Amino acid sequence: MSLKLYFLRHGQTPFSRDNAFCGAGLDPELTPDGVTMATAFAAAYQSTPWSAVYASPLRRTVATAQPLCSALGLAIELRDGLKEIHYGRWEGQSVEAISRDFHDDYIRWSADPAWNAPTAGEPAVAIARRALQVSEEIKQRFNTGNVLVVSHKATIRILLCSLLGIDVGRFRYRLACPVGSVSIVEFTSEGPLLHLLADRAHLPEKLRALPGT
Repeated sequence: MSLKLYFLRHGQTPFSRDNAFCGAGLDPELTPDGVTMATAFAAAYQSTPWSAVYASPLRRTVATAQPLCSALGLAIELRDGLKEIHYGRWEGQSVEAISRDFHDDYIRWSADPAWNAPTAGEPAVAIARRALQVSEEIKQRFNTGNVLVVSHKATIRILLCSLLGIDVGRFRYRLACPVGSVSIVEFTSEGPLLHLLADRAHLPEKLRALPGT
């Protein structure tokens, strides 16, 4: 047996629904549809033999992990390293507003978010560093088994890029990560192996068809 990490993005929030920037500086609740996404994941995956559940401490990730943990009697291991990117002065704003009000910063960030941060925010290399520390902690604790990691859109994509040898500066353009989706990485003797990317088969079609990111 080997260790598998299941990276689950939280359910829908008002900001993901409206395609607005929502990072570590905002802490919204899930929408009712977001709660349904969390319960749908729990129903589909509660028969998986979980070794542990790790999550970002923000409310949207904790609420997404909670249905599964409540059903199985598992504690949630909260880690700041799994928080979303900090968008700084962009928090809560639309792409159009940011492109207008912070145009030069937005162009630089769009070209290479690895080293260029959102205005007063966080570059991708910093997120990679803190998120990889969590994955290393998990690897040190568990040689085998299944571990759920509930996190955020940018953080999951940056972590996947880091594990799979993809340029972190391309995280926005190489990997999908819609709300409620799960990606699976197995740690083999040859290194991390991607088994599943951004899967939402556990969600009803109505939820998969909702607008937003």
